Amino acid sequence: MTSNQETLTPDEFIDELISETSAPNHVELIESVISTLEQDDSAMVSHTDGVYLWKFKYGSVQVFIRLTGLSDEDTITVWSSVLKLPAKDEPRLMRYLLELNCTSTFEARFGITDNQVVVISTRTVAELSPGEISRIITIVATIADDNDDVLIEEFGVA
Repeated sequence: MTSNQETLTPDEFIDELISETSAPNHVELIESVISTLEQDDSAMVSHTDGVYLWKFKYGSVQVFIRLTGLSDEDTITVWSSVLKLPAKDEPRLMRYLLELNCTSTFEARFGITDNQVVVISTRTVAELSPGEISRIITIVATIADDNDDVLIEEFGVA
């Protein structure tokens, strides 16, 4: 809040007060969601130069969350690795992942990064609600845990 309230009109003061008191604390919300999902006190957090990174275990997968900052332009990304590449029968694997993307991943998707198949969801922080934070973390964790063992068994290391 502005330290010199006398320079603000009453409407400006009210607008500023509302924005400061109603802005969600994304860090606290993320940590609250993690506390409901993590297993074996596995949650870890790192905070460097305004960027937060969390990691926790959910079922048989590790789930990562990166919050690049708290402004509207910053992003939250949730991801979990489900299969290391190279894999057996990669053309069939890619078709299978595309089919899953079309039918069962909601706001998440399968992708490839750092030679791994991941389940991932990204969005800007602008107008991010507590429900959306909970939903994207839960969706990524659940889809990853539901699919990692099947993918490893069917397409594991070539």
